[in-house]
Amino acid sequence: MKLIIHRGTHEIGGTCIRIATDRTSVLFDAGLPLSPDSEKLSPQALEADAVVISHPHQDHCGLLDVLPDSMPVHIGQVGKRLLDATRLFLRRQPLRNTFSYFQAWQPFMVGDIKITPYLVDHSAADAYAFLIESDNRRVIYSGDFRAHGRKSVLFDSMIDNPMRDIDVLLMEGTMMQRDNADFPTEQSVENAIADILSSQRNISFLISSSQNIDRIVSAYRACLRTGKTLVIDIYSAWVLEQLLLVTSGVPTIDWKSIKVAFDKPKADVLMDQVNRGLFGSFIDRAIRNRIKVTELTSNPERYLMLSKISGGRFISRFVRDNQPVNVIYSQWQGYLNGEEGESRHIPLIRAMRAGNSPGVVFTYAHTSGHATITDLQRFAGAVSAKKLIPVHTEHGHLYSTYFKNVVPLNDGEHIEL
Repeated sequence: MKLIIHRGTHEIGGTCIRIATDRTSVLFDAGLPLSPDSEKLSPQALEADAVVISHPHQDHCGLLDVLPDSMPVHIGQVGKRLLDATRLFLRRQPLRNTFSYFQAWQPFMVGDIKITPYLVDHSAADAYAFLIESDNRRVIYSGDFRAHGRKSVLFDSMIDNPMRDIDVLLMEGTMMQRDNADFPTEQSVENAIADILSSQRNISFLISSSQNIDRIVSAYRACLRTGKTLVIDIYSAWVLEQLLLVTSGVPTIDWKSIKVAFDKPKADVLMDQVNRGLFGSFIDRAIRNRIKVTELTSNPERYLMLSKISGGRFISRFVRDNQPVNVIYSQWQGYLNGEEGESRHIPLIRAMRAGNSPGVVFTYAHTSGHATITDLQRFAGAVSAKKLIPVHTEHGHLYSTYFKNVVPLNDGEHIEL
């Protein structure tokens, strides 16, 4: 068995890993890089018999667009639905690859490589680690994972019943130089949101990803605790709808204290699809639970509204000097500190954070989707692999400080197992 990390040994995001035998070559993730300075992958690096996607974040699956249509893609079914939802509302064509859906803890074969997906706790729904076996060798690719979210039982299970006789552990290290001290768990984020809502006199906005399901659950629970209503846009509502395939425990538009706001661009997309016979009963239910801007402005103190960085101009409509708007930033701060070219709206949100927008109270409340060093140590210790290779990290050189049997690689290097 041969292993090559095409990208990810010295950066977070853009992950692309190849595991190959004499007969079969499989890519694990094909991600878009987060850094504009990242090296572009060659066409040869993306040639394989199949690609296996760990979860539907762009830094792990964003290169699906450039893979040949003939390449099979293996992914969780909910993950595929979330990819489809994003493409739908961005008016992008569906991917034309042949998709196969794997299930948690159920092995499948790609050629002579056996792959077992392990459902993990992460800020993305339907996220997996993989046990990869061939030629009497056993490799774990951790994907992105954590131990402090609402699905922490999945991490506990892997610690209590670890995979054994592992030759190589490819383990992410996003949090090697970060900590979760202010918000150590998803529950702590919920508590912070609830504290803000309990005393609000104007509307609150939560800037977060629509696909961070745990965060939406935290927001919803905070609303229930404080008697507020969570307002989501139609895209977020459709994302939540996809989770019904695997769980009834995630809030949807039919639940108490949830309303749907239709902005015009997304409403236009929605109607286009309705005219094509898509969405089924969803559109009727969404319209039944729709809230108009006039309702938000007449009683703003009743609502928490999910927003994006691009929502700054809409947020500004509610600003009143004597009744501040709460803006709760609940994402990685790197997005806010990034290049302004990423979004023309970022400067407005930055001004709110800096206190340059009177009538706005800006608060940070976020916990990472990635494991802390302590939890990485617990995982690595339970697995006890013969070799541990850093991936999805900017600090691979620090692994030897915290872990045993570390074998650092550079992008493009290969090792024989």
